[in-house]
Amino acid sequence: MIRKAYIFIFSSCILLACCQSDPIVFESPTGEKYRSEYHFTPEKAWMNDPNGMVYIDGDYHLFYQYYPDSTVWGPMHWGHTTSKDMLTWEHKPIALYPDSLGYIFSGSAVFDSNNSSGLGTESNPPYVAIYTYHDPVGAKSNSTTFQTQGIAYSLDKGESWTPFENNPVLENPGIRDFRDPKVMKMSREDGSDYWVMTLAVKDEIHFYGSPNLIDWEKLSDFGKNIGAHGGVWECPDLLQLTAPNGDEKWVLLVSLNPGGPQMGSATQYFIGEFIDGEFVPDDEMIRWVDYGPDNYAGVTWSNIPDSDGRTLFIGWMSNWLYAQLVPTETWRSAMTIPRELTLFDVDGTLLLKSRPVEELKSIRKKSFTISDISELPGQAFEFNAEVESDSFLFKIYNEAGEEIVFSKENGLVTVDRSNAGRKDFHPDFAASHSAPMSWEANHVRVFVDANSVELFINDGELVMTSLVFPENPYTNISVENGLDDLSIQSMKSVMNHSK
Repeated sequence: MIRKAYIFIFSSCILLACCQSDPIVFESPTGEKYRSEYHFTPEKAWMNDPNGMVYIDGDYHLFYQYYPDSTVWGPMHWGHTTSKDMLTWEHKPIALYPDSLGYIFSGSAVFDSNNSSGLGTESNPPYVAIYTYHDPVGAKSNSTTFQTQGIAYSLDKGESWTPFENNPVLENPGIRDFRDPKVMKMSREDGSDYWVMTLAVKDEIHFYGSPNLIDWEKLSDFGKNIGAHGGVWECPDLLQLTAPNGDEKWVLLVSLNPGGPQMGSATQYFIGEFIDGEFVPDDEMIRWVDYGPDNYAGVTWSNIPDSDGRTLFIGWMSNWLYAQLVPTETWRSAMTIPRELTLFDVDGTLLLKSRPVEELKSIRKKSFTISDISELPGQAFEFNAEVESDSFLFKIYNEAGEEIVFSKENGLVTVDRSNAGRKDFHPDFAASHSAPMSWEANHVRVFVDANSVELFINDGELVMTSLVFPENPYTNISVENGLDDLSIQSMKSVMNHSK
């Protein structure tokens, strides 16, 4: 249980931060309340899932589900943005528009380096986007075939995209939910390459193989009676990661809505082997990428250079419970901070670690110890501390008494946003969210922005992402117990800019 009385005077190890006389107000460079300072947001209108994430010659390309004519979901396009560092983003023109085959739902993008598709040339091989067509007329009828898979290609390094003239490349076998293809290149034992598509099909995953990104055949399926099944499976991803003992393992990410651990949307994962086109899990344990309520549909970038070698992930920072109701005015939704995915071991059990990328250190402006400051440095900052006991409790709050309380006690990590700010837009928003953590916590890292908090324990061994909507920024921090060596880093604004 979280104790309700807070002590603000301690021995030399812990802190206090005092209220200021004049409240801080939101000072977004755009003048918009709740506009993120260092998380990607669309310039305007509605955004959801990240799509088509591919690295091209120094640029991270991020496409995303986008409806440019409203701040609620509508006919889906692929919005487009690029970045050199996954933090400072340049808005690009819309990449893909709905066409005669339907809306453009989620998918992925790859570099067809050998021009296996024939859509480019040997000297200028194409980048190929693979996505779901969603026919809205069929969706409203009793049709079971209104979702199919199409492709588009780019010959100018992702700047513009041309739909394939013979779309769709994968017809629907008669299943209403048949979507979100994530494609990667694999090698056979004889050294030849082929493409593998990981596809969400109702509440299972189907794997397809292709020599050329155009002709596909089913390889296998996975998921019946395994994992969480409270809703439709979406936005899968298949990753190869190295375990701490050096074994090569396969990790299958699967987003689920509803049925997450905190109600609504969430992303589960499975660890196992991928053998001859079939995913074989090591166990039937249910694992979650992020135990907070607001990280969904996350996937990884393709084509990351071997010289980098990281597996880089970003998620949609919202939840379908209330995504269309949150109190932002001209835009809706942000992406999480980018994260590096690795495996770690807890008493013989492999788990997924989500570590904030190193590039985030480049946007730190100034570092403070608690004794240096009388108020938090604006609405965008990072908080770091060492954990010195089996439990901890601290909070950030403002002069109006709005607060977020973080704690670990009795094997549970909790983020309580029940009194964090605006909560009138949905009855389930104001809540306390907990996650099991049986192993030792030794470090706490929290990223705070205008409308979000992301908690990382042990640099990502346990993660909880939460939206918050305070009336004014949080000005103060107080620590009751369990933390030492506290520091706060103010963060630069890296607001998106147009080309």
